[in-house]
Amino acid sequence: MKKLDRLGWAAGLTFESFGARVGLRVNDARLLDALADYLPPGWKRSTSSVVERLYSVYAPPPSRRRGLSGFHILYGDHVRLARSKEAEQVFEVLESELQRHVAETARRGLFVHAGAVGWRGRAVLLPGRSFSGKSTLVTELLRAGATYYSDEYAVIDGRGRVHPFSRPIGMREGAGKRRVTIESLNGAAGDGPLPVGMVVVSEYKEGARWRPREISSGRGVLELLAHTVSARRDPANALSTLERVATRARVLKGARGEARETAVSILEALEL
Repeated sequence: MKKLDRLGWAAGLTFESFGARVGLRVNDARLLDALADYLPPGWKRSTSSVVERLYSVYAPPPSRRRGLSGFHILYGDHVRLARSKEAEQVFEVLESELQRHVAETARRGLFVHAGAVGWRGRAVLLPGRSFSGKSTLVTELLRAGATYYSDEYAVIDGRGRVHPFSRPIGMREGAGKRRVTIESLNGAAGDGPLPVGMVVVSEYKEGARWRPREISSGRGVLELLAHTVSARRDPANALSTLERVATRARVLKGARGEARETAVSILEALEL
């Protein structure tokens, strides 16, 4: 850590997000403005110098030789997390790492790997692993008129309500991501907590038709628990919170095919 500290850090900030305390430092003060869009949703500056995790972003100085450039590097505490000549690649890793850290250590809210949208006063949760198609389905739900809450983490409070964790939607393109803003979809972001009306457990399967079956609240708790970030750290809190969700919501499970058709069916089912 001492060797890393000697690199020469020009600026930094400390912030909180859902009770998690994080520090960020850079070797070029201009980087802070560029990195603001990659900080976790709901972040707020903190006056405290005490943090649980320190991230450091190093940008190479301009090269005097044409065509040559150095590496951008990201560190988490003293461990190197990313190294690339493309700044955007390092910034995206920072974004992912920050969100993962907040999800694991948040003092306010239970984080579940799930997309989340609002529809007529109730939330729909879409739990699933990365690459399971959550972002694509969330996008189609927004195009169908739903309100955006998250495409990666659903944040659930002790009363079983979902809070916004809105960020640009990360659409996979090859080995990278394309950041899609809600405005570009003519969508709207949620601005307050919603009770959960439906949990949709699904994975994309080419050619499948959306014909889900309704499962019990107990099975629903287990499905959500499998995607809950802090389940091992605080299992009692996770279980009690998820039970509040699953006992008050319909839980549907099934394979799905084309996202647009599935999105319409989900919103229709929520009306029943």
